[in-house]
Amino acid sequence: MSTSIERLDDSLESASGLRIPARYRHNWALFADWCAAADHRPIPASPDTLALFLREHPAAVATQRRRLSAINAVHTRHGYPAPGRTETVRCHLDTARASRLDRIARLLLLRGAELPTAGWPSGLFGRRDALLLVLAATGMSFVDITRLRRRDVRLDGNILVITTRAGERFRISSDPEPGDNPAVVIYWRWAEIQTFLDQYPGTHLLRHHLTGPTEIIADSLDAEQACQPLLCPIDRWGHLPHDQSMTARSVSTLVRAHLSGRAPLRRALPVPSQDDPEIRDKPDIDLDPGYYDRGTAARRRDHETLKDLTDVFDEIENRAEALLNELMEVLERS
Repeated sequence: MSTSIERLDDSLESASGLRIPARYRHNWALFADWCAAADHRPIPASPDTLALFLREHPAAVATQRRRLSAINAVHTRHGYPAPGRTETVRCHLDTARASRLDRIARLLLLRGAELPTAGWPSGLFGRRDALLLVLAATGMSFVDITRLRRRDVRLDGNILVITTRAGERFRISSDPEPGDNPAVVIYWRWAEIQTFLDQYPGTHLLRHHLTGPTEIIADSLDAEQACQPLLCPIDRWGHLPHDQSMTARSVSTLVRAHLSGRAPLRRALPVPSQDDPEIRDKPDIDLDPGYYDRGTAARRRDHETLKDLTDVFDEIENRAEALLNELMEVLERS
């Protein structure tokens, strides 16, 4: 039985407090020295810092990969996420990947600009899906998209800046030809929906806003709003749970559907006017005196009848788990 022993570089360890395996010593020292000279933190390093380091130290792809392996290994060894496993760095090393992503990004932005922004519920789905396509055009993973919070997107002039949970930063600039930035417009349209719901929760007023938009004054996000998911699921009635993120699978399905031109068509439904007398004048309903007493008695009766259901469900769950374990044992023996 052989044992693998990694020799550590004592000089680096004593100087920085890090335990650096000998095979990573040279590449890590190069990166750490550059960080010190450029006033960057070597650990934890951001993906932007690593991409800048690679640009300022051009070399063969194999050499750059060895440098990435060393930097990633030191980070993971000390409990930090590997900065080299991000789309920013991958595209820097793989020009073919960068070219392919650029072509897909242009198509995604085009698809997003074509989606409806008004009407109920078509405008609601269109605004959310358009921003989803903008985020996918950056090349960030579907999982990273679902983890974004409202605070993670900001505007820097006419540039849309998105920061992932791992610290990777994406910047979507304006088109050099017309000079506008459709990504900013798409972001604001969805942010307007979330701001409207901050002020007027519920879908009743939202559907009227999408058919006859009113001016919305956006205030700074409070702590709770800043932590809300940037993209949330929408059910067929137009309800948006603020505290629930879309799943990576649903994001992936929607992106592929829009790319292939097979995205679901959502027709705009007629929305009754708020001045409609049939809506404004609600008939008075007289309840008999025993209405509430009967309801209270029914709830009390149901509570007594159903109080043992929890034990029944627990028993069913335990039996199902036992059957699953037996099935796994049979499969392992076969």
